[in-house]
Amino acid sequence: MTAPAEARMGNQIARQFAHLPADEAADAVARHIESFWDPRMRRTLQALVAAHDQSLDPVLVAAAGRLAGPRATRRPPTVTPPTVELHVHLEGTLEPATIFAAARANDLPTPAASVEELAARYEFEDLQSFLDIYYANLVVMRTAEDFYAMTERYLLRAHAANVRRAELFLDPQTHLENGIDLAVVMKGVTAAMAAHPEVSTGLIACFLRHLGPEAAVAAYEALEPHRASLLGIGLDSSEVGFPNRDFAEVFERAGADGLHRVAHAGEEGGPDNIIDSLDLLGVERIDHGVRCLEDPHLVARLVRDRVPLTVCPQSNVRLRVVDHMRDHPLGRMLDLGLLVSVHSDDPAYFGGYVDDNYRAVTEDLGLTRTDLRRLADNSVESAFVGSEERAELHAAVEAWFDAEEHALRP
Repeated sequence: MTAPAEARMGNQIARQFAHLPADEAADAVARHIESFWDPRMRRTLQALVAAHDQSLDPVLVAAAGRLAGPRATRRPPTVTPPTVELHVHLEGTLEPATIFAAARANDLPTPAASVEELAARYEFEDLQSFLDIYYANLVVMRTAEDFYAMTERYLLRAHAANVRRAELFLDPQTHLENGIDLAVVMKGVTAAMAAHPEVSTGLIACFLRHLGPEAAVAAYEALEPHRASLLGIGLDSSEVGFPNRDFAEVFERAGADGLHRVAHAGEEGGPDNIIDSLDLLGVERIDHGVRCLEDPHLVARLVRDRVPLTVCPQSNVRLRVVDHMRDHPLGRMLDLGLLVSVHSDDPAYFGGYVDDNYRAVTEDLGLTRTDLRRLADNSVESAFVGSEERAELHAAVEAWFDAEEHALRP
């Protein structure tokens, strides 16, 4: 007998929070259900719990119990306002358990003896030490179903984190290097995006600097049959030794084809890489960009021209860009008037999704509600969307903060 849709959906949501302690996971699932499920779906779930349906995840059962209890006994809502995730690598959302499941499904060796052993390796000295593990883990991705599952898991988790739109990074060259046809990759990714309209999405194909500019051009040409599925192109991987200016040709072609252009810069590399990205690649958005603070003239330019910076605080800590979250310059960047917003980068590796990043900067940097609202509005302002969708996203942010203000009144 097929499980009811509410059981299947609820179990999927519960699995997205499996990395949290049980109580926190149940709270997160309960918040998601209360925010996004209609009354009929919630009643069906409560009926399944009352009937002791054995197919239900224990975390889902606990969440249903919270929903059934008095409102006053529930924990406060998430600190995450409606937001737009602009800096997240789909491949970086693969949790260790998902990597193991894909390896076994495809009859491939697992990358470690256990899920726990793999997760224990996620202590990084710098960007390159992370990339070595990241690329090695991706050899398990072989089928359209693998790419569908990867994308769907992220979108479910993002929805639970109050992400209203996600502009997703995909590394096609990684999969080409692993012998996977791009048609397989794109079929799985785009099908999952279409199946989850609750999160507005766009797809940005990123080129890997360490493979060189000629390989980037070849990958761009290989993407030709899938051009209609792309929102833009980007540039990622190792900054040091592979200057962004080398990729001017492929960025010029993409711009002529009407695609948006973004680039990682100012994470490992210094301010000059940000300047080259703007002047030579014609990018509209800088991913990371925290090292702009080393050049006051660049900061003035970024403020004047309202250039978006997609900052990833937990990633910056885990990759030793800063030593501790309390040292992160996000607050200073806000004070300077930079168009900065908060994102998760590679959440399976760096300790959290976008809601976890919001929580960390709120707790460790002492950001105010005004700061959080600016971050949320900045994410909307930085998105590649039309005026109507942008207005709707800003309205969602405004409504959320108005509701929070009302709830805080005595």
